[in-house]
Amino acid sequence: MLTAVVGVNWGDEGKGRMVDLLSRDYDIVVRYQGGNNAGHTVVNDLGKFVLNLLPSGVFNNGTVNVLGTGMVIDIEHLWGEIEELTARGIKITPDNLKISEKAIIVMPYHRTLDALEEDRLGEGKQGSTRRGIAPAYSDKYHRKALRVADILNLDTLRDKLTPIVSFKNLLLASYGAYYVSENECYSWLEHFGSKLAPFVTNTEKFLDNAAENGKNILFEAQLGTLRDLDFGIYPFTTSSNALAAYATIGGGVPGRKLDHVIGIVKAYSSSVGGGPFTVEMDGSDAEQLREAGGEYGAATGRPRRVGAFDCVASRFGVKMQGADTLALTKLDVLSYMDKIPVCVAYDVRGVRTEYFPTGDDLDAAKPIYEYLPGFRTDISKCRKFSDLPQAAQDYVRYIEKTVDARIQYVSVGASREDYIEIDN
Repeated sequence: MLTAVVGVNWGDEGKGRMVDLLSRDYDIVVRYQGGNNAGHTVVNDLGKFVLNLLPSGVFNNGTVNVLGTGMVIDIEHLWGEIEELTARGIKITPDNLKISEKAIIVMPYHRTLDALEEDRLGEGKQGSTRRGIAPAYSDKYHRKALRVADILNLDTLRDKLTPIVSFKNLLLASYGAYYVSENECYSWLEHFGSKLAPFVTNTEKFLDNAAENGKNILFEAQLGTLRDLDFGIYPFTTSSNALAAYATIGGGVPGRKLDHVIGIVKAYSSSVGGGPFTVEMDGSDAEQLREAGGEYGAATGRPRRVGAFDCVASRFGVKMQGADTLALTKLDVLSYMDKIPVCVAYDVRGVRTEYFPTGDDLDAAKPIYEYLPGFRTDISKCRKFSDLPQAAQDYVRYIEKTVDARIQYVSVGASREDYIEIDN
């Protein structure tokens, strides 16, 4: 079975904890796009972990984890992540971690260019994490990037690196910035490449053989629908495709089809980065929800923007992802509310709409709210749907109905076991 776990909204929905939970039933977990510009927070019996590049199945013995062809990988950051987890007792070897030889390398000059461009934009900045993701993807499509396979071939690496560095120095000169040293780039690649070389392989062959032999493969996305490069709130998006339709392509088995798509949606809304966010709260309401949910970026530590559950955006996200079931996360966070706001529609210049708008219409949108009764009790020990207070059950069913998708999982706490599986 081939399954994708994807974000329905702006990202930060809780994909990492769900992949950590579900991966025990899968032989292989594959990250299929993005880089270290976002993080997955996982809390399990081993502790609390923030993963930027490693798949969230890395904590399960017997699960093979793959960094797919659609990723851009900062090899320095990846090695640091491996070292950190190894120091905490997590076993990471070439047997349980495989890196696609076709993935693109995020170079130090990509980080520099990312920061320079964000600074140049000033108040118009797009909320980049400054980790070089957009410049790396740009080089991929400009055909001026290095692939992971290049660290295996030092004899030809210098010939590939020379014209690329020359081109990068032309770009840096336009910012009035310092020049990149080819020798420093080569030494950086040689140093971290030698550490990661044992993990590099032909992952397409590995995954295709696994699928042919009936292995269960879980594809893990980064960010969510509204940050997708093509269907998100462009230009305030990431630089890759976060949709489930891209999973087998970015994973490395484009000829295969998904059997199942699990959409992850939070019980309220949150967003890191710029762009339209119709349901955004401010003031004390935002602070209270942010603190209750621990809403700070896993990769950057930035305070997340927060707001009510957005039925309009979520319905759009479910449709774009093709999600057949949902996991609703952080329901427990709402337990402090007397009444729970839900955005049921948008007002766009005096016209009510329940379909997610784009462009100037989205900029002009204002939320239309309904309020559901709060449940005002600790639900973290609930393990059956019937254990939840009636108001919490009603909230889950309301969301299920308004986004037109079945909710199969409900998380009621941060730990791996703090969830309910609904048997419909």
